[in-house]
Amino acid sequence: MNKKLKLFGLILFLLFSGNELRAQESFISDISYPYLEKLIAIAKKNYPEVKVRQSQVAIAKSALNQSKALWLDAFTASYIYSPKNSLNLITPTIFNGYQLSISVNIGQLLSKPSAVHSARESLNVAQYQQQEYLLSIEAQVKRLYFAYLESQAELRVRASAVLDGETAVKQLKYSFEKGETTFQIYNEALTSLYNQGSYKVQAELAMLTAKANLEEILGVKLEEIK
Repeated sequence: MNKKLKLFGLILFLLFSGNELRAQESFISDISYPYLEKLIAIAKKNYPEVKVRQSQVAIAKSALNQSKALWLDAFTASYIYSPKNSLNLITPTIFNGYQLSISVNIGQLLSKPSAVHSARESLNVAQYQQQEYLLSIEAQVKRLYFAYLESQAELRVRASAVLDGETAVKQLKYSFEKGETTFQIYNEALTSLYNQGSYKVQAELAMLTAKANLEEILGVKLEEIK
């Protein structure tokens, strides 16, 4: 009788422990912050959107340098050559030889400070956007890494539940064949084992999906990261 009670208690555990098992496994101890920092560095190096932000900053820097150089556009230099032994009755000149003249476009000269300021602000915007995205991708890597660890912990729970269920079913099968338990209890154990197997398959899919999501932002397989 005592043995039957133990077997019945085991069946109850299998039938009702599906949701409670989740609380028995923690992934906190699996977290490696040095490894996480490595993942963040790899994502910042490989993810295409990061490279887009870098290119935008480079373009903005180039535009700023170009706007500074365009100051010279407001000035126009020219020269006039008057031979020493020539007489120009239309536009008589005092000096002979080469004469240099410089003209200034006041409108262009006054517009340059505004253009330089605008280019500098565009560079600031590009840099702020780059900094914002780097913070965003860092947070995203952390979330995906934690989700991957959580899915691994969940899979361990489900795999352990399947092993426990298989052990219980074997014991109940032996007891049923000896007439020590009913077919109903044995059948409930089989049903519970089937459910735990289904939960395990779902946990495997969740783990593979979490791994794929993390690898997508890293640009490399986790197996390649030492």
